[in-house]
Amino acid sequence: MRLFLLTALTMCAFAANSILNRLAIDSGASDPAGFAIIRVLSGALVLVALVLLRGGSVPVFSRRRVAGAGSLSLYMVGFSVAYLTLDAGLGALILFGVVQISMFAIGAVSGSAPTLRQVSGAGIALGGLAFVLWPTEALHIDPTGVSLMTAAGIGWAIYSIVGRSEPDALSGTAANFIVALPVTGLSLFVFGIDWQMSLFGYALAALSGGVTSGLGYALWYRVVPQLSPAIAAIVQLSVPVIAIAAGVLLLAEVASLRLLLGAGFVLGGIALAVMRRSRG
Repeated sequence: MRLFLLTALTMCAFAANSILNRLAIDSGASDPAGFAIIRVLSGALVLVALVLLRGGSVPVFSRRRVAGAGSLSLYMVGFSVAYLTLDAGLGALILFGVVQISMFAIGAVSGSAPTLRQVSGAGIALGGLAFVLWPTEALHIDPTGVSLMTAAGIGWAIYSIVGRSEPDALSGTAANFIVALPVTGLSLFVFGIDWQMSLFGYALAALSGGVTSGLGYALWYRVVPQLSPAIAAIVQLSVPVIAIAAGVLLLAEVASLRLLLGAGFVLGGIALAVMRRSRG
């Protein structure tokens, strides 16, 4: 039960990132690139402060940072720039579809192949997510945006797998954010950045970075070693559904029948994959 609650809390933190990002960008309070940079900076500051307060150290120069911080930077940059040309729903489908495939593949190679039950549950959940998020109007797919979001999905999958071997979730996440900051900043400036942020935008980005990203990712690093790669991939399909539900409650968005049906399939698929068959 404790693992379930911690996993659910982590998924809510991930969903909160989507809400904060959407609120900042849609309101014009921030541009995507600026939001990403302040998000990483805030996460680094909060995490380092927490590590130092408990008398710990931040292993910035560990070999783990190559994969940890590198994959985090790949996710942050790909995610931010891809949404300049992709519809939000389609971007989420690409991201979580790639995360599924990547984590399943990595798990299979490392000797933790998904079971038929897990694959079936993942398929049902991903189908439900597609039903909710797939655009209904004429769709223009930008190949550059698709490539960037695919890279973001691969980055997040690697980041999640690397977290399984991180000895200290908090200090490891802090070090990842520190190393990822200059990499993310330089990469976004290369793509071109039009820094337009209001005080409200800075506040939303800082909240996303310091709390729902920084602490959320540290909690994820604590939880993910207790989950198989397949389960870790599947439970993340709940994030868009939680984000959409939060949008209904907090941003006065409409709860359609399509949303309710799709959410039911997502949660049902996750339950099928995660719950163990009773014996006897």
